[in-house]
Amino acid sequence: MGYPGKRWGEGWTLLVCVAAVCLISADGRRLRQPRCPIGCSCTKDNALCENVRSVPHTFPTDVVSLSFVKSGFNEISAGSFVHTPALQLLLFTANSFDFIDEDAFLGLPHLEYLFIENNRIESISPFAFRGLKTLIHLSLAYNNLETLPKDVFKGMEALTKVDLRGNNLVCDCKLKWLVEWMHQTNATLDQIHCSGPPSHQGRKINDLLPHSFDCITAEFASYQSLKFESISVEAFTFGIDELVVFAQPFAGTCSFLEWDHVEMNFRTFDTIESTSTVVCKPMVINNHLFIIVAQLFGGSHIYKRDVSANKFIKIQDIDILKIRKPNDIETFVIDGESFFIIADSSKAGSTTVYKWNGNGFYSHQSLHPWYRDTDVEYVDISGKPHLILSSSSQRPVVYQWNRGMKGFQRRTDIPDMEDVFSVKHFRVKGELFICLTRFIGDSKVMRWDGAMFKEVQTFPSRGSMVFQPVAIGNWQYAILGSDYSLTQVYQWDTKRGHFVSSQELNIQAPRGLHWLFKGKTQIYEHLLIDLSN
Repeated sequence: MGYPGKRWGEGWTLLVCVAAVCLISADGRRLRQPRCPIGCSCTKDNALCENVRSVPHTFPTDVVSLSFVKSGFNEISAGSFVHTPALQLLLFTANSFDFIDEDAFLGLPHLEYLFIENNRIESISPFAFRGLKTLIHLSLAYNNLETLPKDVFKGMEALTKVDLRGNNLVCDCKLKWLVEWMHQTNATLDQIHCSGPPSHQGRKINDLLPHSFDCITAEFASYQSLKFESISVEAFTFGIDELVVFAQPFAGTCSFLEWDHVEMNFRTFDTIESTSTVVCKPMVINNHLFIIVAQLFGGSHIYKRDVSANKFIKIQDIDILKIRKPNDIETFVIDGESFFIIADSSKAGSTTVYKWNGNGFYSHQSLHPWYRDTDVEYVDISGKPHLILSSSSQRPVVYQWNRGMKGFQRRTDIPDMEDVFSVKHFRVKGELFICLTRFIGDSKVMRWDGAMFKEVQTFPSRGSMVFQPVAIGNWQYAILGSDYSLTQVYQWDTKRGHFVSSQELNIQAPRGLHWLFKGKTQIYEHLLIDLSN
């Protein structure tokens, strides 16, 4: 009978030692299993939280499945689950949050199933699912999503199922990446229908192909920096060469750069020495290149490119009695005849139209003296040539070409728009619009209604001297410069019929803007030039 008692005692001693190992840490303190958080109910390996105001940080260590129902937090913030690394399944349903932050599920190396269903989610960070390399099934069904950030599923190579049903996905160019991803991934998507745009409304996104989208996306970025200041820029083509010319008033030059098709940038081409230059305007007539050089002092001149001598030669001076303080030059062709007009901003000068007569340019018409014109825009209105003059002393004036008199006549002005620095035009679906730039006040977009220009939209201007429309394929942009803040890029929203904010550029005090279209494919290169003074 002694042996059994001894064995029982040995067994008890062994049991106590095992318990001691489980309950005592290395430094002798007792370890306690975390309790189930308030508002949650826990079983052996599952936890269900209802009506909680935040994501609890402590759960029993054996919990591998966690659910949230009718919770009151507004978003899933970064690192919400770093304290529960053992999770394999995570579910959210009927909650009120509307945003998923970046790295929201960081620290879940074993998560395989993520259900975020029947919530109010409107947006997701591009890096919301970063780190979920083992995730197999992702459901975002029945939320308020209209789009998804590009590459939001990047790095989730284990995915076999994605559920996006019950959202109002707009299958526009912002979602083209998803269609491309669908054709590259091994994961399957349930059939979902597009809520827009009109071209894809009602169609199954699963039936779309990448070429179903007619997308030209433009993100303006610095391409080439030029270490000088200038006040205007013009881009032009002469023969097979693509060039830009900068007016540099302090250096006293027209500086020409030529596009290098090998190095893919602009290189020095030539210069014209001048004085206080404000505009260097190129004009090609019968394969001959002329440069109209407008100067504040010493008169303005016209140069011609001598191809055989490979240099510019001055061929003509411009009447200094009419053009005293030039501010802008516009070139145009009417009935096969070539013209240019110089807007004069002095008190004693006169904005004047010049015409090419086969040997040189001569004064064709003086529009008006004394008005201190700052800008001139040539535009076709209802098939007839027009000029719009902006001035520091009166409202912008619209002139119409009279074919019988072969001259411009005043037609109308633009009401309630004093102190307009410049006017630029653009068209959307055949309709004519203008951008009016004001230095202080509100710059505006107006539409021609058949009789006059009517206001469409206003933009607060803080030192603006550039409000330039830019057309890229079927997309229309407008770039508003400022001396006191960053340059703003707006994109035309056809559905709304006005511009919406698109991008902010770290460019201050721009003075001129011109763009180039390069290539014959769907790849576009854009030249945005910062001309700070």
